[in-house]
Amino acid sequence: MKSISVFWFRRDLRLHDNAGLYHALKNTSDVLPLFIFDTEILDDIEDKTDARVTFIHQVISNLKSDLEKKGSSLLVRYGEPLDIWQQLTKAYDIQSVYTNHDYEPYAIKRDTTIHDFLAEKNIELHTYKDHIIFEKSEVTKDDGLPYTVFTPYSKKWHKKMDSRMSTFVNEQGKEEAVSYYFKPYPNEKYFNNFHQSSPLPHLELEDMGFKKSDIAFPSEKVAQGTIKKYDETRDFPALDGTSRLGVHFRFGTISIREKARKALTLNATYLTELIWRDFYAQILSHFPHVVTNAFRAKYEAIPWRNNEEEFEKWCAGKTGYPIVDAGMRELNTTGYMHNRVRMVVASFLTKHLLIDWRWGEAYFAKKLLDFDLASNNGGWQWAAGCGTDAAPYFRIFNPTSQQQKFDKEFIYIKKWVKEFGTSSYPVPMVDHKLARQRCLKTYKEALAKTT
Repeated sequence: MKSISVFWFRRDLRLHDNAGLYHALKNTSDVLPLFIFDTEILDDIEDKTDARVTFIHQVISNLKSDLEKKGSSLLVRYGEPLDIWQQLTKAYDIQSVYTNHDYEPYAIKRDTTIHDFLAEKNIELHTYKDHIIFEKSEVTKDDGLPYTVFTPYSKKWHKKMDSRMSTFVNEQGKEEAVSYYFKPYPNEKYFNNFHQSSPLPHLELEDMGFKKSDIAFPSEKVAQGTIKKYDETRDFPALDGTSRLGVHFRFGTISIREKARKALTLNATYLTELIWRDFYAQILSHFPHVVTNAFRAKYEAIPWRNNEEEFEKWCAGKTGYPIVDAGMRELNTTGYMHNRVRMVVASFLTKHLLIDWRWGEAYFAKKLLDFDLASNNGGWQWAAGCGTDAAPYFRIFNPTSQQQKFDKEFIYIKKWVKEFGTSSYPVPMVDHKLARQRCLKTYKEALAKTT
């Protein structure tokens, strides 16, 4: 039996500029591509038309087709990863396995299990950084401790970016100077090292108990004009002013390095958004307690009201505050919510209703196409005032002011809240002024007890 290497696709679903795949193809001559539909994850999904599963299935199908054009194929399996690897080591003579880092707690536990199993078989597991620019401890304070505030982190991030330059040949065939950390991996130079085989069996959604979602997915191609004007248009939900690339970053159908290179020349504000991804990823790595607890421990003392009826109104977009309701209905319908509106709805839930940020985070985790644990968690803790943000807890968005500033003509609201302006639209479920006073009093009293 001829020995092979395996490249394990996870949240890096592309052939180009893929770090782990590059090293697999460069270092070995017979690379079998693999994707596992992980039942440890899928079994927890209640909605069997979950759009993310459809998205992954479509991407995997396209990836398999692209590989077959190169005389290779994609081995797609469904089950628990350890079970799958036990089967694969019996079916193939595997000399090494390559993949990219994943920093979420479940992924770390899974990869440790697989590493230990492969080590028993004398099979090396090689992993690489791919879906962020700088990981865990690459950007730290001078004393080596992690940053917990974004602005100084961002400044050090830029300093490290500029500290090492390199060149590469761009798409136009010209040599281009670029930060070493943005340099693409030239995978295509080694495509002939894919394992050659006839097409491998295809796995349908129905084989896993899922059905195709009818949600439309955003394109991975964004007009340069959108990015150039990003700082001017990003806060207005009625405009096509954001990239909507979140789902592609989440599952790695695009390269973070490529987008960072373009952002550097097109729009500094957009590059800052990519830096936020790195920041929250390193927070999750250094402070894994944020998955279940507040980053700042004293905020665990907040006595959340957690009214289930009010939570259901928020989920359904029936709060009586049109910008909140529009955002929630957009999310429920499309799996997407405009970034500005995400902040407004999160602030409303945690501050106006005094409902635990973890409830909102979990709801977003179920609904968002671009759900990413580090960023979702960081955003929700930011809104609740218990996270890394340097601003005090008494920042409370006024949803009416936000609407007047960012959707003055009610264009976004009327798109998603059809009954707005009619007698069938509900009155506000809570008065803003009273809710704000209640929130400030609740936070102040709870925090006072912890000092």
